[in-house]
Amino acid sequence: MYFNSSSDELSLIKFQDWNNAFSSKKSAIAKRFSDEFIRSFHLATEKDRGYTEIKAWTDESFTNLNWERDEKNIEIINLKLDNPIFPFTYRKFTITYLVKIPNEKFTRYGFNGDTKLYLKDWLIAPARYENKGFIAYPNENIDDQTNALSDFKINLTLPNNYYLNSNLPITENEGNHFVLEGEKFLDATLVISKENEFTKYKNELIEVSSSLKSDRISDLQKVLAVDKLTRFVHEKLGNSSVSKILVTEEDYDKNPFYGLNQLPAFLSPFPDDFLYEIKFLKTYLNNYLKANLHLNLRKDNWIYDGIQVYVLMQYIEENYPDMKMMGNISKLKILKSYNAVNIDFNQQYNYLYMLMARKNLDQAVGEPKNRLIKFNEKIANKYRSGLNFKYLDSYLGNNIVENSIKELIENNSNCACNQYELKYILTKNSPKKIDWFFDTLVNSRELIDFRFGKVKKNDDTVEVNIINKTKTNVPISFYQLKKDSIVHQEWIENIKTDTTLVFPRNEADKLTLNYFNEIPEYNLRNNWKSLKGFFSNNRPLKFNFYRDLEEPYYSQLFYVPEFEFNIYDGLAFGMNINNKSLLNKPFTFSATPFYSSNTQSAVGKFTFMYDSNVRTEGKLYKVRYIVKGSQFHYAPEARYTNFSPIIQFFFRDPNFRVNKSEFIQLKQLYINRENSPYILEQNTENYTVFDAKYGNYQSEGTKHYSFLTDLQVANSFGKLSGEVHYRKLFENNRQITLRFFAGTFLYRDTKSDFFSFGLDRPTDYLFEHDLLGRSETTGIYSQQYIYAEGGFKSMFDTRYANQWMVTTNAAFNIWNWIQVYGDVGLFKNEYSKSKFVYDSGFHLNLVPDYFELFFPVYSSNGFELKEPNYGEKVRFVVTLTPKTLISLFTRKWF
Repeated sequence: MYFNSSSDELSLIKFQDWNNAFSSKKSAIAKRFSDEFIRSFHLATEKDRGYTEIKAWTDESFTNLNWERDEKNIEIINLKLDNPIFPFTYRKFTITYLVKIPNEKFTRYGFNGDTKLYLKDWLIAPARYENKGFIAYPNENIDDQTNALSDFKINLTLPNNYYLNSNLPITENEGNHFVLEGEKFLDATLVISKENEFTKYKNELIEVSSSLKSDRISDLQKVLAVDKLTRFVHEKLGNSSVSKILVTEEDYDKNPFYGLNQLPAFLSPFPDDFLYEIKFLKTYLNNYLKANLHLNLRKDNWIYDGIQVYVLMQYIEENYPDMKMMGNISKLKILKSYNAVNIDFNQQYNYLYMLMARKNLDQAVGEPKNRLIKFNEKIANKYRSGLNFKYLDSYLGNNIVENSIKELIENNSNCACNQYELKYILTKNSPKKIDWFFDTLVNSRELIDFRFGKVKKNDDTVEVNIINKTKTNVPISFYQLKKDSIVHQEWIENIKTDTTLVFPRNEADKLTLNYFNEIPEYNLRNNWKSLKGFFSNNRPLKFNFYRDLEEPYYSQLFYVPEFEFNIYDGLAFGMNINNKSLLNKPFTFSATPFYSSNTQSAVGKFTFMYDSNVRTEGKLYKVRYIVKGSQFHYAPEARYTNFSPIIQFFFRDPNFRVNKSEFIQLKQLYINRENSPYILEQNTENYTVFDAKYGNYQSEGTKHYSFLTDLQVANSFGKLSGEVHYRKLFENNRQITLRFFAGTFLYRDTKSDFFSFGLDRPTDYLFEHDLLGRSETTGIYSQQYIYAEGGFKSMFDTRYANQWMVTTNAAFNIWNWIQVYGDVGLFKNEYSKSKFVYDSGFHLNLVPDYFELFFPVYSSNGFELKEPNYGEKVRFVVTLTPKTLISLFTRKWF
């Protein structure tokens, strides 16, 4: 039965059938998986994917109704009515449909063999009608289905020996037959399992059915914890409009408390009861808020996130005020010098938000949820939203924020609402203007950064210059300290530019801004001034092993052992010295002297880098200036010295969800190579090259496209090249990879092939590739394959082109990571005719771009498998650089 509670006549009704999103590899959820480099859904068999098959849709007179799935989104259904439903009247429909549930491995919801069935977002549900339109969203695996409030009555018969749990009250239970009923619910969640994983907890406030796992605390401890936590949430948020909340392990695993979940249980530095409480509270709050506060889950999800984190922070402050971010690790004396070990538990929220702000990848917390990149959606924006509420609470005081949240929930527990309702309530309850909260903290990505300018102290007063570096008009907290005790505190408003203020001296010896990190500020290192003298404002130097969080009162240097390998230097051991904290900073440097075990001499490398983030609207988001150099051996007992200033421009689509990036790089390269009797190239010891590149990359799990152009200008040559790379995973799980390369010399005044185009491997005179044996022409190290220039795998008598080269490389998978490849090319050398070559073989694509093997079969050389020295023809790709390997895991987050 559909009731029209609006004042409009409805001749079309939208329904959401999210289960049907799993029926196609072109659906929104399939696209989302691909964007995040998750290929399991695309590679899944039909039995693991789900669908909804509608058998009949009729009205009260059993007349078939006109319905159709949306052209763009197969999980949205449009029901067209010949006779409209008038305001405040109802119409009865009957839908008969078959639901095929997907495997839980995609979203944690679905079937797990024959032991468990977790049903969430599985029914066809009416979309919410609001502001003369329906809110119907495709399923993008971000738990933001916005249904209309509905009444449910479910009759369910299960096989014997199966248990049922649900967010709906179970009104009848006779053997294996159940009746579930509930009014004004957004959805019906059912968990059917062979083992009863749930425990029921009930007090006079709420009933909770929980499957959270914890073998490290007793059942009594769980009972006491659940009772304590439900009472705490009731105190902070008020009465629940529903009598039962479901808290599941799957819900927590889908949205864990990031930080706590990163270590295995036996390494956990947190007390067992604390871990259980945080897990329960986070999951309970999430489900409590969605059951009691009916916002648009896509547009206004920041309110859910903000309240959840804000209440979590309150719970820590009231119950675990001494808890540190690293838990019991803070008690280890050997780690006492690390700021990350010493900061309070609640301070981690600001650092995790700042991680993205320093990368210039932060997004407004009011941005629709489906437009957030994964790290922001899962972590940074959640934490920033909570920090925003904490900031406002510190500014207003008197529990105004807490009481306003209670009022919002109480007023809207049985109806839909939006952020404007929250704004109205907060504004009504606030004695001060708070427009900045929504204009700046919610609906923009403007940064907050205040610092001290000149400070003039007198006997009775202090004259303070406060500089607003980002011109963001928000209040800032000001403190005066004496021996680390607060002697004065106040909030300062309307600091739009540089402002000089006068305060009583109060015998203070230090001035600070944002002392308790109430404000999500971009840089905390410029927030203090000592009144003891000029030299007291200098930061002492602190050395730490590996990395640490920024520490405002110190200048930090980090050291970490490092090694590199090539056959000339052997295993080179060194110590890297750098200033790279866990958060990006504008200027960084890194210097690593190595000891070469083969040559028993010193080698090394250095990098100085300055990042200028561009915060204005547009595609350009970063300009990077680099000066780098290195010295290693390129041949036996022969060194090369490489020095290059570089400027890079990075571009990204304003919609950060689009996996598209562009760059322009301008580099001047200075090379000096010592003479070596093992190297035959003439006049290649000293050279300079100006290199200009443009790259365009669009990459996701099922498709990759890149375009690169390269212009090189030197005294003895000028050359221009370009390449296009395309990879596509088809719906039948076959993958094709295509690459096209073309390059030509603009001019050339050298007899050496050192600067020529390489057919099967570049000479790498720009020193851009990690070659294990840079000058090797025979042996295992000469078989290292580099994706560059000609891209051939077979080696021919003529391996270089000094006029022009055009090649095409293709590969096609025949089973999982086993591919067949084929290359064709045409190239020309001076005084020779153009030459056509080809090769083919098998490619073991074990870890794409990181570890691969190529086995030639047939080429212009003939049938290569018959060759007696076939092992010398096998090519390999190997990556040993940690930074490159780490990108394999981080690309899905950023």
